[in-house]
Amino acid sequence: MDAWESFIKTLVDQMGFRDYNLEIDIKEGRGSLFIYEDNVFIKENLPAIVDALNHIIQMVAKKNQAKTFFLDVNNYRRDRENIITELARAAAKRVAATKEQIALPAMNSYERRLVHVELAIHPDVVTESVGVGKDRYVTIKPIEAGKKTASE
Repeated sequence: MDAWESFIKTLVDQMGFRDYNLEIDIKEGRGSLFIYEDNVFIKENLPAIVDALNHIIQMVAKKNQAKTFFLDVNNYRRDRENIITELARAAAKRVAATKEQIALPAMNSYERRLVHVELAIHPDVVTESVGVGKDRYVTIKPIEAGKKTASE
């Protein structure tokens, strides 16, 4: 769908926002939306806003058989990615030092993937997703040098 910019602007206008900036990168299949008004409302509801907008966008893409497109709002996804990768690094460091596994909080599939990718090259730990549905989480386990398993 080549009309993402127009569609998202219409959506944001329908939400009642007027002071915003939208940047679209069609090649990368992503965009950034910065909403400058109603900061209290935005801060209190940012995760829900990001999830809702992306859900709508994914449904429209699927219906129109278009390439998947992701929208970040006020850098929420970028900041969340940084928090998760820092958490993963800190947990891996602790696992390597204590030789005891650590279970991270439940995460969605995208966030779990970030942890797995971040720690894939770590020589002292292995990651594994455990659980079902919304309760699925990542465990970080110590390994002996040179003995990484296929679940990496």
